[in-house]
Amino acid sequence: MSDKDQDSFAAMFEKEASVPRKRRSFRVGDRLEARVVQVGRDAVFVELDGKQQAFLEAAELRDPHDGSITVKEGDAITAHVVEVNEAQGIVRLGKSLGKPGNVAALEQAKEASLAVEGKVTGVNKGGLEVEIAGTRAFVPMSQVDARRIEDADAKALIGQVLRFLVTDIRDGGKNVVLSRRALLAREASESASRAMSEIVVGAVLRGSVTGVRDFGAFVDLGGVEGLIPRSEIAHDRSVAVADALKPGDTVEVQVQEIKEVAPTRPGAPTKKITLSLKALTADPWAELDITEGRVIAGTVVRITEFGRFVRLAPAVEGLLHVSELAKGAKAEEGEEIRVVVKKIDRSAKKISLVPAPDGAEPGTTVATSVSVKVGAVVSGVVERIETYGIFVQVDGSKGRSGRGLVPLAELGVPRGTDLRKTFPEGTKVTAKVLETGEGRLRLSIKGARDAEERADFEAARGKANAPASLGTFADLLKGRKL
Repeated sequence: MSDKDQDSFAAMFEKEASVPRKRRSFRVGDRLEARVVQVGRDAVFVELDGKQQAFLEAAELRDPHDGSITVKEGDAITAHVVEVNEAQGIVRLGKSLGKPGNVAALEQAKEASLAVEGKVTGVNKGGLEVEIAGTRAFVPMSQVDARRIEDADAKALIGQVLRFLVTDIRDGGKNVVLSRRALLAREASESASRAMSEIVVGAVLRGSVTGVRDFGAFVDLGGVEGLIPRSEIAHDRSVAVADALKPGDTVEVQVQEIKEVAPTRPGAPTKKITLSLKALTADPWAELDITEGRVIAGTVVRITEFGRFVRLAPAVEGLLHVSELAKGAKAEEGEEIRVVVKKIDRSAKKISLVPAPDGAEPGTTVATSVSVKVGAVVSGVVERIETYGIFVQVDGSKGRSGRGLVPLAELGVPRGTDLRKTFPEGTKVTAKVLETGEGRLRLSIKGARDAEERADFEAARGKANAPASLGTFADLLKGRKL
C-alpha cells in the first residue's frame, strides 16, 4: 500500500478516534468476524464491534477469474488481523499475513491459520522448495495442489510467488513445512459458502462448464458445482450434450432443484443442485399450431423398443407407438413420414401419433380411427398370428384402430388347426364386425361365412317359391268357362 493511501486511511481512523470510546485491543493473528460498511477501489472497510473499523486491501477480495470484488456492503466476512497501528488507530485485516519477516511471524501465522506468501525456488523428488523472506521452507508434493500434480506441472511453478499455510515449524525455523492444498481447500469452502447464499430455486446464475457427459453437463457456480441434466439442455430432446456445450463455456442457467444428499466421501458435496438451460429459452409449445386429426409430414429422430419419435416442429416431437406400426414396416432414423396427430397433451407436452392414410396430404384433417359398425362385413389382411387367434388389418386403415382380433372360436376351423398354414401372414380374409371401440375391434371369419351362407340360402329360397311363369292371357282364359 502506498504512503498516500496509508495517510488517507490514517485520516479516516483519526476522525473515528476523535470520539472517545472504549476500544478493544487487537493483536496480529486474531481471527475476527466483521461486516462490510464500504467498498472502495483499493480497500474494503469493515466494522469490527460497532465501535471500531478496520480495512482489507481490495486485492485480497478480488475474484481470480474476472477481478471483481467478491463482497458488498452488509456482507459478513471472516479475516485475520495482520497489522495493528495503535498510534493511528488503524487495524488491517487480511486473508494472509503476506511475507513474514522472521520465524516468530511464521509461528504466529501457523497458530492463527494465516496464509503466507513464498517464492518457489526449486523442485526435488519430494516436493517444492520455497523461500519466505530469507527462510527456507518445503511443500510436500501431495500438498502442492488440490489435484494430483505431475513433475512437469511442479517445475512450471518455479519462480512464482504463491500462498501457503504453515503446517509445521521445527528446529527453531530450520525445518518449515507448508501446504498449498489446505489453503486451496479452505478458500474453495469459503467461496462455496458465499455462492450458496445466492443459490436458491428459481435463481438465474452464470457459471462455467467444467465437464460434459452423455447424461448432462457440470457447471461451476463459483465454488459450488451443479448439473444440467440432458433433458434440461434444450427443448429439442435429440440435441446431444457434447454438441451443445464444451468445457470452459460460460453459461447462464436457472436453478431447478436443491436436494440434500449424503456425501460419497469426506469433503464431498452435501447438496445436489439441478440446473436448466432450456428454462431460459422460449418454449416452442407455447405457440404450437397442431390439432388432433391433423396430417403432418415429420422426420424420425429416434428409434426405441416402444416406437419412433417423430419431429413435428422445431423442438417438438411425437411418439408413433410400435403398436401402430404394421409388421415389417420400416421407419428409419432421418426418414420423412406422414403421420396423424391422434392425441395431444399440452400440459405434459406429449403427442401420440398414428400412420397417415395413403394419399392423405399434410395440413388436412382425417379421422384417427376406423369407422365400422357392428354387423358389417369387412375385408382385410392377416398381419399377425397368435395362439389365441389372428390379427387382421382392415382394408383402408393403418395402425392399431383398424387392426382387429379374430379369436380362435371365430375362425371357423377345427380345434388344433395349424393357424400359420391355414392363415399365413398376408392372407386376404373377410370377417364380420363383432365389437368396435378404441383398441377393441373384434372380428369373426366364421360370422362372415355364416352371413354369406344365409344370404345365399335366402336368395335360393326366394327363387324357389316364385312362379315359373305367368303365361299368356290366352292361357289364362283356357281354364275358365265363358
